[in-house]
Amino acid sequence: MLHAKAAGLLLVSVLLAACGSSEPPNETAAGGKYEVTVTRTSLGIPHIKAASFGSLGYGYGYAFAEDNLCVLQEDLVTIRGERAKYFGRNGSYTIVPNGVTANNLDSDYFWKLAAGDEAITPTRNTTLPSFKEVTQGFADGYNRYIRELKAGAHPGRHAACASADWLFEISADDMYRRYYRLALIASSSVFIKEIANAKPLLSLGASGLPGTSSAKLKEPTPAQKQAALKADPGPFRYFTELRGKRFGSNMYALGKDATQDGSSMLFGNPHFPWTGSERLYLSHLELPGQIDTMGASLYGVPAILIGFNDHFAWSHTVTAAYHFGLYELTLNPLNPMQYLYDGAFRDIQQIPIEIQVKETDGSLSTEKRTLYRSHYGPMLVLEASGIPVLGWTPLKAYSIRDANAENDRLINQFASWNMANSLDEFIRLHGEIMGIPWVNTVATGPGGKAYYGDLSVVPNVPNSKITLCQALPIHQVVQLLVPGVPVLDGSRGNCEWDSDADSPVPGIFGPGNHPKLLRDDWVANNNDSYWLTNPAEPLTGYARIIGDEETARSYRTQQAITQMQRRLDGSDGLGAPKFTLPLLQQVTLSAKIKTAEYGLANVLADICPSASGDEAAACAALAQWDGTANHDSVGALVWREFFRALTAGEDRGGNFWRVPFSADDPVNTPRDLNTSQRAVKTAFSAGVAAVKASGYAFDAPLGSVQHPCCILRDIPVFGGDFFEGAFTIASSDALTEQGYDVAYGNSYIQTVTWNSQGALAEGFITYSQSTDPANPHFSDYTREYSAKRWHRLPYKPAEIEADRIERYRLSE
Repeated sequence: MLHAKAAGLLLVSVLLAACGSSEPPNETAAGGKYEVTVTRTSLGIPHIKAASFGSLGYGYGYAFAEDNLCVLQEDLVTIRGERAKYFGRNGSYTIVPNGVTANNLDSDYFWKLAAGDEAITPTRNTTLPSFKEVTQGFADGYNRYIRELKAGAHPGRHAACASADWLFEISADDMYRRYYRLALIASSSVFIKEIANAKPLLSLGASGLPGTSSAKLKEPTPAQKQAALKADPGPFRYFTELRGKRFGSNMYALGKDATQDGSSMLFGNPHFPWTGSERLYLSHLELPGQIDTMGASLYGVPAILIGFNDHFAWSHTVTAAYHFGLYELTLNPLNPMQYLYDGAFRDIQQIPIEIQVKETDGSLSTEKRTLYRSHYGPMLVLEASGIPVLGWTPLKAYSIRDANAENDRLINQFASWNMANSLDEFIRLHGEIMGIPWVNTVATGPGGKAYYGDLSVVPNVPNSKITLCQALPIHQVVQLLVPGVPVLDGSRGNCEWDSDADSPVPGIFGPGNHPKLLRDDWVANNNDSYWLTNPAEPLTGYARIIGDEETARSYRTQQAITQMQRRLDGSDGLGAPKFTLPLLQQVTLSAKIKTAEYGLANVLADICPSASGDEAAACAALAQWDGTANHDSVGALVWREFFRALTAGEDRGGNFWRVPFSADDPVNTPRDLNTSQRAVKTAFSAGVAAVKASGYAFDAPLGSVQHPCCILRDIPVFGGDFFEGAFTIASSDALTEQGYDVAYGNSYIQTVTWNSQGALAEGFITYSQSTDPANPHFSDYTREYSAKRWHRLPYKPAEIEADRIERYRLSE
């Protein structure tokens, strides 16, 4: 540790830096554990240059805590299973990306089970030694900031937690829990309540409902279960309504044949939440001779997750693959705590869990609950509309196996990429480590090809295993709602997940069974499956659990492909064919709405001539609409509410088109709005009524209506919603008198190319770097994004120095 004088000088240096001093005093502890320099450039981007891996984490943890302390701290409290201890029994917590809200008690019981010491030990033990140092360094740098804040060094900052009892110093294990929690976003953590409350339903009455006194045991019929799930998807809602829509992304990788000068380019555009701990944080990590990578990370991950360097750039989108499977257990009729496996009964593991609860008088009480596991994983009970769809009867029960709960390689995947030195090495590491939890990947590099790989962690359940092992009839019931999720017979050992020779671990598909593509022109993904990564070379023949083929693409995917095709042949009116970096930026933020291309002319020609009253006024606004979702777009809100009513929020297909979907022309079908249908006319009337009820004029420019949910309301936000076929996304709930409060959408955006000096990148953090209203970088980047002012991401030393707004050195 620093001696007292050195510590005092360092505290002064940090305070001066926070006040905007360009050159605060430095102090280095001789032989100290950490030594790192943090340089902030305009809009609050930290450039962290360190002498060791631990120091790199230390600088990152300190800089991150400056900007987003309270948001991450609350999530760390949650993953420790201590929400009830600090916030009481009546609160709740939402994992924003998957939409799951659990009360504090259920949340604590789930995370005590899911992320306890036993669960995180494999990740801790497997993490590369260098990134164990980074992880410990992050915790130490983060803790240093907490100590300073509590000592009064940063007055006014982090008011939401500065004096709270839940702001405490963290350990490296808290970081490993955070990595683990992120891996489970698209799998186990979707079922928090179903796992936390699972217990045997000891009797079922004639109605098939639990808790009746009848001795007659009768399962709900498959038809009853199907109807119940259709009416109330419950946790499956993440897969049916959210995945690939709000929790989505866009990305292109361009090879030499797609650009005017033969250079490679990359566009990355994740659509992550604008609130919560799954926001993205922009930084630059430099450890000479080891790492020099810039880009964005989810909160609490001290490695670049989407970014670039002089050798390559990459991005991600949420994959269509599933990362878990369900098993139907056949129970011992004399003991619901035993299940059959290869002719013998096994015990269901009973796990007593104890949590502390803060009562209304401030005292702490202790509560206990027993949770359960089979050898596959946690037991769960899923009810929908009061019916136990996946029940725990005297005869059957259900267990979830989560491939990402077994994934101890997530941090190693990104750490290795951060240290890679070529596109070829990046691609090789993708297949060797197989640590990507739930995203597709594209990448390219200077003079390189465009690469796509859907190499995420997916249960090795080929279609042949479904034929052999599906648990009927429940497998078919589940397929009707979430096709691709396997429900297998848990009583047979030959129904365990398979293993591939090229997989680094058993039970998941190896890289040879995952979709990949390498081309000289382009690849893309927009959260649909791998099938049309490039329509000139469709990818087919993969297991259904990885994705669907020859099915309707989202309107957003159609927009992404057609705008690429039109730019490459020059038919989009933007000049000579193919891309330059400015043209890539212009196309990707053009905010065009695909369904306007497919249906606006039909509405104006067929519905509007006979319209009267409010509908005539709405038609007058639509007649002025340019088919985009920009600030000055008049009529955009009428179209959005019309399509919200018409599609019920679905972003593909529909039976309201004159030309239906065809697998022979998937990019351009379905199309041509069938305005003769009563449903179309009814939806138009409903959309007009929704705008009228909001109080906004039908011809109100979109920029006067659409604002950030969580920053400053005087900032207009451009962009459209998924269900209307926007590529440039600004997603919100239905229109109200407050307008559209954008809560999801474009988040971190990067456009990257290379010249003889190395990487050239420009981009945005759309919601700005900090969640602390007292921070000068709470809204500044949002204003730049609103104005579409692309900013160079300072990467080279001269660029960083020219754009520097503060610098400080940390030692310990």
